[in-house]
Amino acid sequence: MHDPLVIGVDAGATTSRCVVSDLNGNILGRGAAGGANQNSSGAPPGEALRRALSEALADARADPARVGFGVIGAAGAGAAGREAAAAAAREAWAGAGLGGRVAAVTDLEVGFAAGTPAPDGLLLLAGTGAVGAAFAGGALTHRCDGYGWLLGDEGSAVWLGREALRAVLRALDGRGPATALTDAAIEALGLTAGEDPEARAQAVLRAGFRLRPAELGTLAPLVSDLAAGGDPVARALAEEAARLLLHTLATVAARAGRGDAPGTSVVLAGSVLLSPGPVGDLVRAGVRQRFGTNPAQARDGAAGAAWMAILQLNGGFADPAAHARLTAASAG
Repeated sequence: MHDPLVIGVDAGATTSRCVVSDLNGNILGRGAAGGANQNSSGAPPGEALRRALSEALADARADPARVGFGVIGAAGAGAAGREAAAAAAREAWAGAGLGGRVAAVTDLEVGFAAGTPAPDGLLLLAGTGAVGAAFAGGALTHRCDGYGWLLGDEGSAVWLGREALRAVLRALDGRGPATALTDAAIEALGLTAGEDPEARAQAVLRAGFRLRPAELGTLAPLVSDLAAGGDPVARALAEEAARLLLHTLATVAARAGRGDAPGTSVVLAGSVLLSPGPVGDLVRAGVRQRFGTNPAQARDGAAGAAWMAILQLNGGFADPAAHARLTAASAG
């Protein structure tokens, strides 16, 4: 009889990724489909999850009956959305012909598991949104921020994009210094506003309000590039984003009773922190200074979800070498 397999899924807002793995962390198949975030993807998540699962099973040439456990991680699967996430997971699982057990967890849990096999530590995520989280015994115990574009997500890609447009408007009406962000943002927004500052400001204003909140995050790379190129305004925004993110991390560490504990496992996740640029550089330096350790990087939430599934099948124990194989394959 064949050994059981596991499945891990990272259900993102635009893309859902799935891996099929054996218990030794060898990835046998991969699948992908559209977004399956119940809050922002705009379509029922169950169908996208089913397609990702089916594609991964076909890629692995695996009998669905061999799959013993699956973990599906998604934003919005916390307390408020737990039952809806669990229902979507069960629907997709059955639709893909799978008979084993499946669990729905948050994107924070699979992100932390993607970065480290340790059960205890901290996660700092900064992508479209931003949140800090603390884990003990593999369970999420505390979190800070993650309150969305309007009320929180400080230091996130959306925060950077919004602050960039505010800096552009201040530069155009004279309240703030001139910045290379102005021309860069006007070009990125596809505007033809001429040279009159008032006309340019009104064009930026109209375009900014037409963007969906998440689309503001597409402007974040402009801040990073221009900060690295020496623009003082962009550099100040990058430094403020890093300061806010490090404050979030320090706060959740303190709430979890970890303070400045040396050697604490810290995992970084999300495009702002994993892409090259000054925000990630400053945050990594801050983590090294505070905790005396290099932070790990969560490159693939689906691999983290598969690791969680392995732990579930093994009663909470698994060889860290399996985690290394899962994450090395994902990084490649």
